[in-house]
Amino acid sequence: MESNNHWSTPIGAPLAAPFPFSFRDVEVLTLSYKTDREAAEKFLPEPLKLRSEWVLVHIYNMNDTDYLGKYQECNVMLDAELPGKAIGGYSPFLFLNSDGGISQGREVHGQPKKWGNPKVDFHGDLIIGSLERNGIEVVNGTMAYKQNRGTIQQFKDMTFDFSVNLNYKVINHINGQTAIRQITSRNLADVKIAESWIDPCSVSLRANMQAPIYKLPVVEEGHACFWKGEFTLVEGEIVHDYLK
Repeated sequence: MESNNHWSTPIGAPLAAPFPFSFRDVEVLTLSYKTDREAAEKFLPEPLKLRSEWVLVHIYNMNDTDYLGKYQECNVMLDAELPGKAIGGYSPFLFLNSDGGISQGREVHGQPKKWGNPKVDFHGDLIIGSLERNGIEVVNGTMAYKQNRGTIQQFKDMTFDFSVNLNYKVINHINGQTAIRQITSRNLADVKIAESWIDPCSVSLRANMQAPIYKLPVVEEGHACFWKGEFTLVEGEIVHDYLK
């Protein structure tokens, strides 16, 4: 008889994928801007602390992913730290158009993933990143098409180091009691960058109460980084457990 040690359901056709799984032919546009510090702090669960006013909006074309196939994703990050334990990009919002990706993110990482339609487009001499939900384009960002080469490290030096992704994992029991309450972290493995470019960017936000990124208002636009590459998603770790 088969053991009841399944990674995901339904049995025989699991929705979420076990580690590791790889992403190939990825196109990423990362927009940066400074926001209001008080507004950003409202999205951080204690004991996380805000380190700066930078906001990063990563918009991905995931063109070839194990298990999940082709989809698009948007990850909004704040510059945060768990004092004495971890520094990285905390995700108050994530949106994507993959049910498997939503399941994996929420159930395993604790990411606040919801359905949306992000995309990176190329129109002549412009790169455009956007996020649509409920028929509303809640994020629109642009940068010039491949004018100035730059490295991911240079972009991190201009904004913050987002290598570590921090998330607030909340899962409840069927009786309403808390099952899991944690801060989790993860890194990407086997990262290979084929090309990367850095230029000033525009960022505009529209209100949507189901995708309230506009509550992190644009105070000062920064630069964008566009890059192509591949990476592997591996196991992360629990850096803070509220129940222990």
